[in-house]
Amino acid sequence: MQLPPDNPKHQGQRMRLVALLKDKGISNTNVIQALESVPRHWFMDIGLESHAYKNKAFPIAADQTISHPYTVAFQSELIRVNEGDKVLEIGTGSGYQTAVLKAMNLQIYTIERQRELFKKTQRLFTQIGLRPRHFILGDGYLGMPEHGPFDAILVTAGAPELPMALLSQLVIGGRLVIPIGSDPQIMYRFTRTGEKSFDKEQFGEFRFVPLLKDKT
Repeated sequence: MQLPPDNPKHQGQRMRLVALLKDKGISNTNVIQALESVPRHWFMDIGLESHAYKNKAFPIAADQTISHPYTVAFQSELIRVNEGDKVLEIGTGSGYQTAVLKAMNLQIYTIERQRELFKKTQRLFTQIGLRPRHFILGDGYLGMPEHGPFDAILVTAGAPELPMALLSQLVIGGRLVIPIGSDPQIMYRFTRTGEKSFDKEQFGEFRFVPLLKDKT
């Protein structure tokens, strides 16, 4: 299927959305520029194109959702990355968060569990020329130890418990941003301060689809 154009109307809608996100507290320049540059409507079903620049979550394939733009922006700020950092994303989903991270000039490694969604997003990445360092179908609880350690790990689904394997894949000083709990979840940031030591911070309540083990 051919992608819809990214025309001046879309670009204007995107700028208004980013202005709303700035009013809600998003301030990181790299995050803002990435949100301004990535056409969110490319990552949604054509029937939802007119809603793409609303600050809302919408359904995508495999009973998953594309997150609120505010949530994408908030998590992208929380990982506190610099250009060129190596980032692992757990839950590729529609690919929108991946595209925002890529627009921040990061090295992206990303895992999707749902086979239907993986194939759909893989086709989309080819269409738009988005090339993560690695994009795999797999169990996000396990991470990608063969490609670690990572400067940051971002989890885009709600985990019932902290996946310990992900903590072990951080560099010293690396950050794991993850929502934990049932509905709603609490957003946490874990910063690795030593071989076996981590700082933990909380950042309020959010709602995500669940992070599930194993691939389908």
